Amino acid sequence: MDYTIKIGGQAGQGLQTIGAVLAKLFARSGFHVFTHQDYMSRIRGGHNFYQVRFADREISASRKVVDILVALDKNTVAEHLGELSPVGLVVYDSETVREKYDGENLLDIPFRQIAMDAAGNRIMENTVAVGAMLGMLGMDLETLDELLTETFARKGREVVDQNLAAAKAGADFARGNCGQCNFSVNIPGLTAAQEKEAAAGVSRAAPKRMLMDGTSAVGLGALAGGCRFYAAYPMTPSTGVMNFMAAQSGRHSLIVEQAEDEIAAINMAIGASYAGVRSMTGTAGGGFALMVEGLSLAGMTETPVVIFVGQRPAPATGFPTRTEQADLLYILHAAHGEFPRVIMAPGNPEQAYYLTGKAFDLAEKYQVPAFIISDQYLADTEWTLDALDPAKIIYQDYRLRAGELAKLADYQRHAYTDTGVSPLAEPGASHHLVVTDSDEHDEDGHLVEDAETRVRMVEKRLLKKQPLIRDQISPPLLHGDKKPETVIVGWGSTYGVIKEAVDRLGEKHSIAMLHFSEIYPFPGTGKFDYLEVLRQAKFTVCVENNATSQFARLMRAETGFVFSKLVTKFDGRPYLLEELLDELGEHDV
Repeated sequence: MDYTIKIGGQAGQGLQTIGAVLAKLFARSGFHVFTHQDYMSRIRGGHNFYQVRFADREISASRKVVDILVALDKNTVAEHLGELSPVGLVVYDSETVREKYDGENLLDIPFRQIAMDAAGNRIMENTVAVGAMLGMLGMDLETLDELLTETFARKGREVVDQNLAAAKAGADFARGNCGQCNFSVNIPGLTAAQEKEAAAGVSRAAPKRMLMDGTSAVGLGALAGGCRFYAAYPMTPSTGVMNFMAAQSGRHSLIVEQAEDEIAAINMAIGASYAGVRSMTGTAGGGFALMVEGLSLAGMTETPVVIFVGQRPAPATGFPTRTEQADLLYILHAAHGEFPRVIMAPGNPEQAYYLTGKAFDLAEKYQVPAFIISDQYLADTEWTLDALDPAKIIYQDYRLRAGELAKLADYQRHAYTDTGVSPLAEPGASHHLVVTDSDEHDEDGHLVEDAETRVRMVEKRLLKKQPLIRDQISPPLLHGDKKPETVIVGWGSTYGVIKEAVDRLGEKHSIAMLHFSEIYPFPGTGKFDYLEVLRQAKFTVCVENNATSQFARLMRAETGFVFSKLVTKFDGRPYLLEELLDELGEHDV
């Protein structure tokens, strides 16, 4: 069982409400869920859609084919009618779209009138639409009742009851008028192992899966990694992280500051880190352009800071609400001078959670800036997860606190060490002077001009640290055939669609995916010789959401490896499963 529902309409019509409720409902019913959105950079109007895919098996990408198209305006019918599956159906309200369509695969449901009749309020027409979807799918309303009660509890029992009535009326109408509906939905039950335990008297319930987007996962990972200060200026698609952190600040001793611009944001984060707390900032590519001088300051002063960069199509303002992977080499080489940095590029919310935590650990341990690279697609997509384990995130305090610092006879902020990592203390925590400088400086942190100190400091900051950081970088994930004839390589948010494509093609071909989520320092081959996997393959492909195959270029520079084929997409939209399968082609794999 594998169905896709697409809700299309104009901004302001409530399509996100319908999509979000359906996604939560399917997740709580035990299904695997994947959602993605496509919206224009305007508050009202335009053409937007929210796509929900749910299945009784693991899924990790959106499909092009649609089973139920909920058209909240006429344009949605025109744009997406051709995407219907063989059992597909368009659902619309002729009063709202001001058009009556003929055809077996078009169902006119008077959402607005049903809402008025059942609840006395047209504002609940979206609830009617949700109920109608469940009626068409043959699902009961028990889980929806729980969700609506939870959602509207603060507004009072009357509002809850009105929404329940609206949902039930929508479901009843769909069941009575959808004779051509050919959907078969079975609520997931217990696994075979769980059924065996249940027979032995162990209480079990069907899984209610966690539904999470990339933005929330980054925020949770930051909290688990010990973040206590977040500064940013709003810029899509990074604003969601700031909003998440602000919503959690009261419960986690976290300060969130909306700065006047990105220059102030990164300098605030650097200042907070210098003062003794784990700090983070976030932006998109255009905002990061303003942060570059601050990044170099963090490199020179060896101040830990974590930077979230959500990629979107550029140059300049580009497509503010679309997706792309075109800032990789920019982030890698940004800022004047040479200094180490860490770059993580998670492929799903689970990776986003753990890699954000790891970024904080590496930034603190080696006193370097660390990046989390995301994009609009990963920020907005929702995935179902079974669990996240905070215990798997390393949280060690590498700083000298007041008691330890007071015991030292001498303290040098930039002392030469075998590892290049110097003691990091809080200013004002003892009688010792804690100082640094953006000019080249000596071990005490005072500026210098001599060549000998300059050479030693570069060796300390860069040449000693870089190999140690590289040892902490995990190799790419191999999924599929262990000795594949074809290898598909991707990084960051292409993880899900490549994984599903490999699973699909793996039924006929010897194929595997290599996914890179820890990008820089570029992973070595000591833990896993991924280069051997690539070299023994007959055919290798690198898939990216940019025009110039930036990761393939980076890999060639770091390892000398050249791919057989480069697949790129740079129209501001993510790869859909069918699109990637067409790009790969049976004749290639």
